[in-house]
Amino acid sequence: MSEAAVSDPLWVQLAYLVAAILFILALKGLSSPKTARQGVLAGAVGALLAVVVLFFSGIELKNLALILIFLAVGSIVGLVAARRVKMTAMPQLVALFNGVGGGAAALIAVVEYFEVGSSDLLFLIFTVATVIIGSVAFTGSIVTFLKLQELMTSRPVVIPAGRWVTILVAVATIVVGVWLVVDPQDWLLVALLILSSIFGVLFVLPVGGADVPIVISLLNAMTGLAVAASGYVLGNLLLLIAGTLVGASGTVLTNMMAKAMGRPLTSTLFGAFNGSTAGSTAAGSDRPVRSATPNDVAIMLGYANKVILVPGYGLAVAQAQSTLRELADLLTEKGIEVDYAIHPVAGRMPGHMNVLLAEASVPYEQLKEMDEINPEFSSTDVVLVVGANDVVNPAARTDKTAPIYGMPILNVDAAQQVVFLKRSMRPGFAGIENEILFDPKTSLLFGDAKETLTKVVASLKTV
Repeated sequence: MSEAAVSDPLWVQLAYLVAAILFILALKGLSSPKTARQGVLAGAVGALLAVVVLFFSGIELKNLALILIFLAVGSIVGLVAARRVKMTAMPQLVALFNGVGGGAAALIAVVEYFEVGSSDLLFLIFTVATVIIGSVAFTGSIVTFLKLQELMTSRPVVIPAGRWVTILVAVATIVVGVWLVVDPQDWLLVALLILSSIFGVLFVLPVGGADVPIVISLLNAMTGLAVAASGYVLGNLLLLIAGTLVGASGTVLTNMMAKAMGRPLTSTLFGAFNGSTAGSTAAGSDRPVRSATPNDVAIMLGYANKVILVPGYGLAVAQAQSTLRELADLLTEKGIEVDYAIHPVAGRMPGHMNVLLAEASVPYEQLKEMDEINPEFSSTDVVLVVGANDVVNPAARTDKTAPIYGMPILNVDAAQQVVFLKRSMRPGFAGIENEILFDPKTSLLFGDAKETLTKVVASLKTV
């Protein structure tokens, strides 16, 4: 424990304890859609308390005017971004916010190094750790943002001799870090910052679009570890606690996501170097398919006994969650059993579909996770897939060259009839074709999901 943390007044330490408890309650609340709002509020109150306490803790604050100005600017930017962001762009926003956290931790460590000096061994070790982990989280998060925003290809990007270049940069980063601890020199710290940032880019480039949600979770864990390390550098106990909580929860979530994808994390991160993410292309999308009208779909649904709704990213794009809920309510009124099938990686980030459907006040009891819902598809009359693709693609079971091979999927192909709501025959985020679309029992309803669902609802009322 650093002297700064020990010398804090008792009331400051108690306030930090309360903030830490609020952070723990926030994580607990976020574990369920029912309590997610309360969890977010608890975390926000904890963060506000920590910031306010710092100003009155008796610590000498240099450049107070600049601190207040940038605090105001950051608060305004964050508030505007959070209020204006579309649900479809939420993963990108999370990636950016996560990157900012990692970058801030790295820069704080650099500034503290130049301010305090380099006489303490543990201080140097934690400074090096903060710079490396924070820089990787920052640049890696920027790349995930570019992939999710489709400002660059979502496919794996492998530069010439990419494996060896990545290994070389990683080794150089470690060597410079050790050198800095043994023989502190200013230029080594700058070199460490640059090398770590380059490694962050190389680390994420080979990851394909379907695996980006896992990387977001991993980078979030890394940001937490960077913040925890910066807590030691600054002598701030609360940063140490908060960073550890984020790092631990992010690590657990990353492990869960990797299991949901059905392959080791190493395969997700480095599979492209082995050529395992090649996959099939969208060639053959001109093959004949069975199309349907809104009235056709309404008749299928109206005469079914059991219907399962499978939401995906396309539902978020069309902002059709409320219309889908209206359809589900109408089917329930007609005595038809209705459930929502939620894949762990549906959308572009963990929990994306849960948040989206919570917006539409969909009863939590109707949301069923993959393991619970999969046995029910074989006894289901109609499955309505709204904007999902990769999470229902049988290529995950049959095509060893597919980037999603090994990923557990929703077994919609076991149902009696399948209806896909799609804008076009364009493949999903993984960039591969879905054979279910060409199955004789599959009907395709083309168009904007909100518009087509509205027409289906109108037709269903007359069935």
